[in-house]
Amino acid sequence: MLRQVTPGRYDAYEALLRALATPTAGQVWMLLWHGQAGSPDAQYGNMEVDGHGYAPCVTSAQELSASGWNRSYEVVDAVDVARTLYPDHYGLWLNPHAPGGGVGIPWLDLRRIATGLDRQPAGPLRLSEPGIEIPQFYALLAQNAHRTPAVRSLRRAWVQPALGAPYLAIGLDVYDASPAAVDSVRAMMQQSIGAVPDGLPVSTVAMSDEYDPVAMWMRANARPFYDREAHAAAPAQAPAAGYGYPPAQGRY
Repeated sequence: MLRQVTPGRYDAYEALLRALATPTAGQVWMLLWHGQAGSPDAQYGNMEVDGHGYAPCVTSAQELSASGWNRSYEVVDAVDVARTLYPDHYGLWLNPHAPGGGVGIPWLDLRRIATGLDRQPAGPLRLSEPGIEIPQFYALLAQNAHRTPAVRSLRRAWVQPALGAPYLAIGLDVYDASPAAVDSVRAMMQQSIGAVPDGLPVSTVAMSDEYDPVAMWMRANARPFYDREAHAAAPAQAPAAGYGYPPAQGRY
């Protein structure tokens, strides 16, 4: 699988991620810079590529021998390694000694391995303002959000994954994440989704998720199309046509 991963071959790369996410079958040999396997002072090696940190590993005992590594190592499931590395924004680099330099798995993809590949879109993602006009949906969603006290604000983005269909993402900024609040927000979406045109996929993302790439993009680039606090502070007036939605750009 590693030999099949080349620039633009996202299908081969995704197959590699699935292999790594398979318990026992996705084992890797983590290279330890300090300490012994299982000891409190054990520390993975680290390397930097294009300004991003990675922990190096090899994919078999044979590759370990070929690498010439003469310090300690530990054999672990890649899922466990992913859970350890991604919160610190560290990726995993497979077989850096191999011809061509091996393959790097960025931390965002380690997060996908750790939390479930099918729960997150396949990167790299192309993110933009949505270019499809559905003012009825946004109007209904804003009305239902105003009746849902848990909701602080709503944002939106058009997400084009490397693999799979593009979709509309709704960013949910809530005041609290209690079970009752989560249920009320889920009901809000269910009450609103009927206004979405047939065939348009819609997903939600928690704005509080500091690791989610869609939420990160929205925080930096998307103004709320519903903001409870701004709404409360503004004088009463008729809503703008389309709730301020940008004009169609001739594309989805």
